[in-house]
Amino acid sequence: MKLTSTSFKDGDYLGAEHVLSADYGFGCSGGNKSPHLRWDEAPAGTKSFAVTCFDPDAPTGSGFWHWVVVNIPPGVTELPLDAGNPASGKLPAGALQVRTDFGKPGYGGPCSPEGDHPHRYLFTVFAVSMDRLPVTADTAAAVVGFYLNFNTLAKASLMGLFKR
Repeated sequence: MKLTSTSFKDGDYLGAEHVLSADYGFGCSGGNKSPHLRWDEAPAGTKSFAVTCFDPDAPTGSGFWHWVVVNIPPGVTELPLDAGNPASGKLPAGALQVRTDFGKPGYGGPCSPEGDHPHRYLFTVFAVSMDRLPVTADTAAAVVGFYLNFNTLAKASLMGLFKR
């Protein structure tokens, strides 16, 4: 599989429009818009897709989930800019955003601690062998990760960076 974006290139710093907004209270003041993502070359047998954004460098001991979307229909091959905003209406019908480490569904942009090293934000698309993962909007991201571990046919990632 291949994953691309018109919002950033693999290994680039993420722009301010993708950074967490001040509404979250972590000290950042970005636009909090999820980036555009496009994928292709999904394997035969793909019944749905999932998209995640994970920061393995967060000072939590377990990383930080910034975005989790599951049950994306198999005919969908991209998410537009700001699809992670629950109020935008830009997610495809049937797709489900799941609770992130911010405590609610929807995209929450990067906002690494001030003065810390650049953090890696891994945007990953998963080709899933199930039509629907058995999860709800309140399911923890780690549980979604468990289901994805056992039901992924292929995956592709892009890495964005952020530093304050």
